[in-house]
Amino acid sequence: MEHFTIATVAEKSPDFRRVLWTGEHTQLVIMTIPADGEIGEEVHEDIDQILTFVSGVGEARVAGAKRKVVAGDLVVVPAGTKHNFVNTGPNPLVLYTVYGPPEHADKAVHKTKEEADAAEAAGEDEPPTE
Repeated sequence: MEHFTIATVAEKSPDFRRVLWTGEHTQLVIMTIPADGEIGEEVHEDIDQILTFVSGVGEARVAGAKRKVVAGDLVVVPAGTKHNFVNTGPNPLVLYTVYGPPEHADKAVHKTKEEADAAEAAGEDEPPTE
């Protein structure tokens, strides 16, 4: 059994992105977006994503719509939808997200957005294929 006190685990992680668990059909990832930072505009063609915000203040930009997000909010991003999440506050924007199917390499840890982007560009952040 995998068990996480997810808000606590997410709050303690300083990493931009950390994969906590990868299954055959879904993946659990925690993220910490620094002040003035963002995830970056992206589209996951075949992957649904559910993001739950633990702390901080930000802006969800999904399919051309914008909405403020705070602790306790949950945002659903259907596959094929352009999206970005931006930290608009002075403190880190902390969240956990579930991808279905998995989006990142199992147990991947990226300390910064730049590190995450470089791993993706180099093909080092591919989800498991089996």
